[in-house]
Amino acid sequence: MHATVRRRRARPAVLLDRVSPAPSTRRVAVALAVWAAWYAAYRFYYAFGGHLGMIGDPAPAAHFGRDNFVGGAIILLAALLPSIAVSAWRHRPVRRVVTVVGWIAAVGCCMHGLTLVTLRVLSLTGVHPTHYPPGLWLSIDHRKADLQDLLFNEPWFFIEGCLWALFALTALQPSSRQRWRRSAVVACAFAAAVGLLSGLGAIPTFRTG
Repeated sequence: MHATVRRRRARPAVLLDRVSPAPSTRRVAVALAVWAAWYAAYRFYYAFGGHLGMIGDPAPAAHFGRDNFVGGAIILLAALLPSIAVSAWRHRPVRRVVTVVGWIAAVGCCMHGLTLVTLRVLSLTGVHPTHYPPGLWLSIDHRKADLQDLLFNEPWFFIEGCLWALFALTALQPSSRQRWRRSAVVACAFAAAVGLLSGLGAIPTFRTG
């Protein structure tokens, strides 16, 4: 009887150890928070009228400040999500959501980075210059814009995607990680190919708004 009671009391401790976030999970969550927070601050800098590093003069009707504010707010929210998830890691639905959100963020961010880096290289080399929608800029330094994206913005997106992938993988059982990685790589490659073809004008580009 006493042995049975001891075994039953031991089970919750074992279960707690099993679902507690690993040190690597916490480290990646912190890295995600820091990586997203500083980029959000960069967006807010332009939202509130900053000019350092500007690639040109935005048109008044382009809502440059508003768009940067909205972008900064979304990125700041993304900076908070991993830490919130870690605090609720013991709940299985939370870990499942992390694997789904992490997959979407990893594919989307890495695809964004790979596609735009390729297009900016093609633009810098003169193979396919970058074109901007009419009414977006009053004046623009195309070379500066290409370099800023190539060396700053798009590497941020790619690293952000890789960090989300690492975070999501810590929520998976080892037996499921290979399938997750394979599906993310295939989806990223396909989406990047579509984005590249769209950017080159080989297939239609759909815009809303």
